[in-house]
Amino acid sequence: MALNDFRSVFLPYCLDKQSDGRYVVLNREYKPIGFKTTENIEYEDYPICVELKGITSTTAAKLSYKGDPNTDRIYLYNDGCVPTKSAEYMENYLKR
Repeated sequence: MALNDFRSVFLPYCLDKQSDGRYVVLNREYKPIGFKTTENIEYEDYPICVELKGITSTTAAKLSYKGDPNTDRIYLYNDGCVPTKSAEYMENYLKR
């Protein structure tokens, strides 16, 4: 992905569960939202983890673009349903 693409840097791509149960919201580059870098990021070095209460397998399935109940990493879209590609994809993304 190009780091000059707003979507790939600033739109949430997935929620990545950490060992303490909190989540990091990652962009398409698998970096925390807003991080515009190709460098490896150690999440614990930054105040980026958030506690998201109520993330059960049912909730994960509702958030996942493909209905996946996995709570460890929840993908909000993939390359087949990029939110900026169409109004329909954006509407579905925003609903999740």
